[in-house]
Amino acid sequence: MSVLAGLVGALADGSIEVVDLTTPLSSDTPILNLPQPLANTVGLSLSPVSNFDDAGPAWAWNDVTVGEHAGTHLDAPVHWITGRDGKSVDQIEPGRLVGPLVVIDKTTEAARNPDFLLEPEHFEQWQEEHGQLPGNCWVIFRTGWSARGGNAADFVNADSAGPHTPGVSAEGAKWLAANASISGFGVETVGIDAGQAANLDPMFPVHSFLLGADKYGLTSLRNVDRLPTTGATLVVAPLPIVGGTGSPARAYALVEAS
Repeated sequence: MSVLAGLVGALADGSIEVVDLTTPLSSDTPILNLPQPLANTVGLSLSPVSNFDDAGPAWAWNDVTVGEHAGTHLDAPVHWITGRDGKSVDQIEPGRLVGPLVVIDKTTEAARNPDFLLEPEHFEQWQEEHGQLPGNCWVIFRTGWSARGGNAADFVNADSAGPHTPGVSAEGAKWLAANASISGFGVETVGIDAGQAANLDPMFPVHSFLLGADKYGLTSLRNVDRLPTTGATLVVAPLPIVGGTGSPARAYALVEAS
C-alpha cells in the first residue's frame, strides 16, 4: 500500500481524525482593533449578487469583503516592516504550510494571568520533556483563550491600558525566530503578539522577529484542546493573494485516534 493510500484509508476508517482549528468567519467574528490614529482593517461582509431571483434564477452567490487579517488568518513576512522584502502570502511554499504540530500548553498560567508571556525557558523546558522540535514544525500556544470567542468583549479583554491577552516576550520571540526547525507559530488569540505587546521592546516582538525570519503566524485558532502535545500534523490553507500580507485561512490538524 502506498503512503497516500494508507492516509486515505486511515481517514476513512477514523484512525486519523481531522480536527478543524478554524474560527467560523462572520460579521461578528472579533478582529484586531488598533487605537486612533492608526487605521483598522475590516471584518467580513457579504453582498448578495443573486439569490434564486430575477438576477440569478437558479443560483445564489455573494460578493465578499474581508480584511486579510480577519478571523483565523495567516501572517506572511511582508505584513511587518522586518519582513517587507520577504514573501507575500502567495509566495509561501506549500510545503511550509503542512508540517508537524507541537502544543505548548499554558492554559493554567493564562487563566491566572491574562498577560502571561512565554519565555525562552518555557520552550527549553518543553524540549526537555518532549524532545527537540521536529523540522518544519508549527508551534501552537494553547491558552484556553478560544473559549472566549463567542463574546467579542471577553475575547479582546481590554481596559484603559488596552487589551490583555497572553503572548510571547521579546526574548521568547527571538528564540522562536532563531530556531531553524520552526515554520510558524499559532495562537488562540486575535493576533500572534500579546495584548500588551506595544509596551515590549521591540514593540510587537513576535511580528518583528518571526516574520523577519521568514516564519509565519496563525491566529484565532479553536479546538486546540483536542490536540495532542506531539504527533499531529497541521495543514494551513490561506488564499494565495498575490502581494497579500496575509489571508483568512482554514486550518486543520490530522490527529491519530487514541
